[in-house]
Amino acid sequence: MTSNQGRGEPVDILLVEDNPGDIRLTKEAFKEGRIANTLHVVKDGVDALDFLFQRNDYADAPRPALVLLDLNLPRKNGDEVLEELHADPTRRRIPVIVLTSSEAETDVVKSYELCASGYLTKPVDPFEFIEMLQELERFWLSIMRLPTDTSLD
Repeated sequence: MTSNQGRGEPVDILLVEDNPGDIRLTKEAFKEGRIANTLHVVKDGVDALDFLFQRNDYADAPRPALVLLDLNLPRKNGDEVLEELHADPTRRRIPVIVLTSSEAETDVVKSYELCASGYLTKPVDPFEFIEMLQELERFWLSIMRLPTDTSLD
């Protein structure tokens, strides 16, 4: 499955996740779902911001069409990543889906206050997790219209 506003072009997706098992399951979901989009992975909030702001080791990183963001990250947590993205006039337009194990209402509220585009709690069952990611991809990258790279500058 490919996307980009129905034009069939793959897009870049950034996964910000420090759990190796969740990284593996996400990659598996994309593979099983024949998701042709490119998945980039960083394991902490500092690297996520470097990737998104195209600095340091990520100076040549593509601007992702979608970010999947865990909240519980080393160095900078998901809330801090959301705060910095929201403060930037162009990068705040990149949709960020919080993908976390937390079911706490305070985390849900805070994520939306920090302008997350969505909040998903990771299912414990690996098959449900894969199914959820495939549905997320279908919705965000096949149904929703996302800003193009040129509209973000």
